[in-house]
Amino acid sequence: MPTNKDLKRLIRTRMQKTGESYTSARAQLLRQPASRPAAAPASPAPADFARLAGMSNDTVKAKTGCAWDRWVYALDKLGAAELPHREIARLVREKYEIPGWWAQAVTVGYERIRGLRAIGQRRDGAYEASKSKTMAVPVASLYRAFRDARLRKRWLDVKVTVRIATPDKTVRFGWDDGTIVQAYFTPKGKAKTAVAIQHMKLKDRAAVERSKAYWGERLGVLAETIVAR
Repeated sequence: MPTNKDLKRLIRTRMQKTGESYTSARAQLLRQPASRPAAAPASPAPADFARLAGMSNDTVKAKTGCAWDRWVYALDKLGAAELPHREIARLVREKYEIPGWWAQAVTVGYERIRGLRAIGQRRDGAYEASKSKTMAVPVASLYRAFRDARLRKRWLDVKVTVRIATPDKTVRFGWDDGTIVQAYFTPKGKAKTAVAIQHMKLKDRAAVERSKAYWGERLGVLAETIVAR
């Protein structure tokens, strides 16, 4: 029987290949006879990195300076595959000076490449959805549209609780269904800002698709509302 850490890696690799839930994949692996331990998953070829990460090489290189093969090489040398998500993100952010949202994107892509999670899924087996949009407003204005309850009511049709807010950088919400939403703000000049949404603790892939559609609609409403002001 593989160690607990090895078993988790095998489970997540099986999930990527079969689309099974964490529980189902674990049950199938545990049914294997003790005399026939599961083989360690083969390392994916560099040509597959962008597909597994869910982001193109051109995009990650344009935003971080490195394509996926360089990120995998660098993070493997640091033993990142054995680290929790938060520690990998801290390495990317601090050692390589990659800003918050893109540090998360690199971390998630690396974890997907190394079979530690499936697309749309977190390391703990829960799912999350991402959506982003660039708007023609200064970062302070876009941040206020999320942080200020009165302004938020104009475009967001769900009652939320602000848990953490860092001016002009991030806002973290507690959602009415127990999920969590994090918004990251990135200035693109004096009058243009990108907002990236991560909707976390979703229960399955269907919830991920619903969340993506919802945030696409809500961010569209926000863009119309905030630009009109």
